[in-house]
Amino acid sequence: MTAEFATALPAIVLVLVFGLTGISAGITQLRLEEAARAAAREVMRADTTAAEAAVQRLAGGSAQLVLTRDGEWTVVEVRSSLSLPVLSLLPLELTADAVAFPGDGGYPVGTPAR
Repeated sequence: MTAEFATALPAIVLVLVFGLTGISAGITQLRLEEAARAAAREVMRADTTAAEAAVQRLAGGSAQLVLTRDGEWTVVEVRSSLSLPVLSLLPLELTADAVAFPGDGGYPVGTPAR
């Protein structure tokens, strides 16, 4: 191993770690977007229990579902914290939103669905 390679190795490792962290954050965001869309479909069917189950199934156990009303529309927001060893000092919360016209069911406005 040459001295130049030994000097560059920490930088290469750092770039790889941050690249993999970015990929992980992107995948998590896609899962949250999918969970928000699925929850919005369940809200349109007036089934908030199924919406919560869809969020847990698609986004994982740490995801939170928050339903709010905006006029006649229901805003579905799914939140999750990204906990990676690299970002342990810098917590990152990811969110995804979807909007649905609610069905005949009801829920307490402005409160988490849980």
